[in-house]
Amino acid sequence: MELLLQFVTSGILLGGVYALVALGWVLIYKCSGVLNLAMGELTLIGAYVCLQLYTWFVPVLGITFGFIIALLGTLITGFVLGVLTEHFFLRKMIGEPILAVIMVTVGISFFFRGIVFSIWGTDIRVFNPAVFDITPYSLGNLVISQVNLWAFFAAMILLVIFVAFFKYTRWGLSMQACADDEMAALSLGVSAKFVYAIAWAIAFMAAGVGGTFLGNINGLNIQVSHLGLLVLPAVVLGGLNSIPGAIVGGIVIGLLQNLADGYISQFTPGGVKEVAPFIFMVIFLLFKPFGFWGWERIERV
Repeated sequence: MELLLQFVTSGILLGGVYALVALGWVLIYKCSGVLNLAMGELTLIGAYVCLQLYTWFVPVLGITFGFIIALLGTLITGFVLGVLTEHFFLRKMIGEPILAVIMVTVGISFFFRGIVFSIWGTDIRVFNPAVFDITPYSLGNLVISQVNLWAFFAAMILLVIFVAFFKYTRWGLSMQACADDEMAALSLGVSAKFVYAIAWAIAFMAAGVGGTFLGNINGLNIQVSHLGLLVLPAVVLGGLNSIPGAIVGGIVIGLLQNLADGYISQFTPGGVKEVAPFIFMVIFLLFKPFGFWGWERIERV
């Protein structure tokens, strides 16, 4: 029972970070109906930007303030890169077939990966000095990693901010209007180009922060982009156009990963932790093709 509680706690904390990255998937799909296959690379480039800023600021400001400023810089950089990505790569694709736009996101993924490799190389990079103390918190027999705990808190704070943005701001309401009925939103004066740019900007910001904490947990290399794609089952589980679904789906996938690693990996050659979410996704889609909170589209002829 103690071991199960440990796996569940660690899975929930990791799932909070997955939920933040899943939010980026959902935002772009809600606004444009496009499955952004470059999400892993958005996570990767955001993590490396934070690492570079941290390297610059920590000698001047110290570890804590250096990391906070680096994180804020990552959010600003992510916003700018998201707007630029939408402007140069995707704006001309408005109104084109969905498959064509998805293939453009594949090209964007290779473009960003090439940029990361050319600037930072392929070796594993770590935050040095370490941002979080390696000494874990202890609660009875429960051991909690500091980086996992703080990553979960940061993810939840950002998720609350983003949800409030969609519900109570004019920009957020415009994004929801485009998601519900694009033609009606356009007739009311909502700019689809502006909405898509903001969606990509927020997706870049969310992915960058998620990648930063994943990099603090495992170190930075190409594996971070794979972790970004690992969030896809979480998005499918909650529903491709549901923000609450992204949060719940991320936590469920984090739990599933930890439980599979703890109880199944001992009977398999390895890699079950990465494979289990996708197996679960395939089985789940057989019974709930739209996820728990996804919109079921009914077409009448």
